[in-house]
Amino acid sequence: MTRSHVKVFIYFDCQSQSQLALSSDANEINDGGRPAWDSKIQYVLAQVGFSVGLGNVWRFPYLCHQNGGGAFMLLYVFLLVVVGVPLFFMELAAGQSIRQGSIGVWKHISPKLAGIGYSSCLVCFYVALYYNVIIAWSLFYLGNSFQYPLPWENCPIDVAANDTVKECARSSATSYFWFRKALNISNSIEESGEFNSIMTGCLLAAWTIVSLAMIKGIKSSAKVMYFSSVFPYVVLFIFLIRGLTLDGAMEGITYMFYPRLEIWGNMQVWRQAATQVFFALGLGYGSVIAYSSYNPVQNNCHRDALMVSGINFMTSVLASLVVFVILGFRAKNIAKDCVAEYVSKSVSLLASLFGIKLNYREWYSSSGATLGLNITDCNLEEEMKKGVEGTGLAFIAFTEVMALFPASPFWSALFFLMLLNLGMSTMFGTMQGILTPLMDNFPLLGRHRTLLTVCSCALGFLLGLLFTQRSGNYFVAMFDDYSATLPLVIVVIFETISVSWVYGTDRFLDDIEDMLKWRPPVVYKYLWKYVCLLAMIGLLAASLLRMVFKRPTYTAWNESTASEMTLEYPGWALAIIVLLIVFASLPVPIGYIHSILRRHRLLRGESVEDDGKEVDRDMYTKCSSVEQLDLSSNLATPEEDGVRPRTTFLPVGSEHYRLLPQQEEEDEEEQDTGV
Repeated sequence: MTRSHVKVFIYFDCQSQSQLALSSDANEINDGGRPAWDSKIQYVLAQVGFSVGLGNVWRFPYLCHQNGGGAFMLLYVFLLVVVGVPLFFMELAAGQSIRQGSIGVWKHISPKLAGIGYSSCLVCFYVALYYNVIIAWSLFYLGNSFQYPLPWENCPIDVAANDTVKECARSSATSYFWFRKALNISNSIEESGEFNSIMTGCLLAAWTIVSLAMIKGIKSSAKVMYFSSVFPYVVLFIFLIRGLTLDGAMEGITYMFYPRLEIWGNMQVWRQAATQVFFALGLGYGSVIAYSSYNPVQNNCHRDALMVSGINFMTSVLASLVVFVILGFRAKNIAKDCVAEYVSKSVSLLASLFGIKLNYREWYSSSGATLGLNITDCNLEEEMKKGVEGTGLAFIAFTEVMALFPASPFWSALFFLMLLNLGMSTMFGTMQGILTPLMDNFPLLGRHRTLLTVCSCALGFLLGLLFTQRSGNYFVAMFDDYSATLPLVIVVIFETISVSWVYGTDRFLDDIEDMLKWRPPVVYKYLWKYVCLLAMIGLLAASLLRMVFKRPTYTAWNESTASEMTLEYPGWALAIIVLLIVFASLPVPIGYIHSILRRHRLLRGESVEDDGKEVDRDMYTKCSSVEQLDLSSNLATPEEDGVRPRTTFLPVGSEHYRLLPQQEEEDEEEQDTGV
């Protein structure tokens, strides 16, 4: 290897660390046939559809109610402003400026950081595996909604005993349908059991829908977004209007928003609020970067960050209102039935003692109301706490309420169609977080987009069969709780370090100013460098400590007692949890080590050919725009060395520089930085 070879390598390695962009005109040339959004509204719907998902409906209301109501909401808004929006803006700006997926973005800042993008892709794949199972569940319930009465409205009859099935009688019709008919669940994660054939078919249908919607890239998925992103809002407003007319709606809203400020002193509440902000915006997945990479360079990504974050929060509030007016109605009905049963027994006892014949209905309507709700331990608030999180909310509590509505099949179909669309829009973004970086980084995959999409969905279906066995629900809970949380936090920490300390916040703001034609407020510099970074490190530490000091558990369904119970994960399941976290985080150090070894290999090759002459390592490690301009003027021309350089830069001012796309590198050895 000649010295000019090393100079060219040094020059372009420094270029990747110190400049984020070529001129916008050159960018368009280099992008070639890169797809683009047809309109701004397509892009906004895609970002909103990805960030607004099932967590807004069944996770945020639960956290809000369990952690101080209005006080938690204020804490959430505070963390959203000081941590969520700056990190969301950072990912939008990076993707839009470099016009690459997550792998290409971080590799352009420095080849040592390529592993960050690979970690994002791996976590996206984890999430896609179990998220599509939830969509399959929604498809199953949607298909069962077109019958009257609804199949979960009444307990089935055991023909042999000519009586109600005991498991259903001990729990409820909705719980029985969910655990026994839909999941046919085992008693623990250690009892795998056979595959659920119906759920396997629903999973195949879910992956088929995703494949068809994304087979042509953003051109096809964007058209689906017009419906899948807007329809859930229509349904939420319909349910809110209907719910406000129900008895118990105001009680539900009161329990949700009543502020308990003392929760601000609980560090676990801060951890939960930060985690919800983190996942609500989809940070670290690479999907935000992928979507923004299809934007024109001059797009106002700062306004997009504020707008999408605001829409996401308002959607969470809207969904919380809907959830709690419905749960308030459900809880009040349960409390009334409890009171009625207690009073009925009391009146019957008095009647038998004194030989008086009393009609309970007449007595309760005339005198029962004067006794109040405190005559028994029937507690409305306790009922509000039951079944308000995750699958318990969607497939047990809400289905129970739907059965009480007139025209119940219509409301049930509407609700599960909303869940299906919420899940699908998030699923599209998750898959883009996988496909876009791979197609950008590997030109061969980019030329076979359709085949890559179909093969990815087929692989997702095959691996997703793990979740359709009788113990599959427990694996869904495992992946949801552990496969993405820690790896994504680690990814975002490295993203923040890359922009703030490796690349530099001042240069990043300079690039944004050149892109937007105005400079964002300087407060972002300090938020990125200190506040966001320390907040993410604190979240990582809190999550790790919680795992260490509190053994991971899951909620299992006991068939004999017809009730839920909390069990600890067995040793082999804990090993799976650790492996999921390690495998998702491993590309970051592997990418760094790979880049270091490659650099040393090139330097050793140069020193051998030049008879042991040392390479000026400072030239390699100290990169600045001034040094690059000086170095570029001294580079040997192709005619002098007989070597074709990998690329050339346009002779424009440094304020117009943008990064060249990776796929234009012609030296295959230097191009391949895959993990």
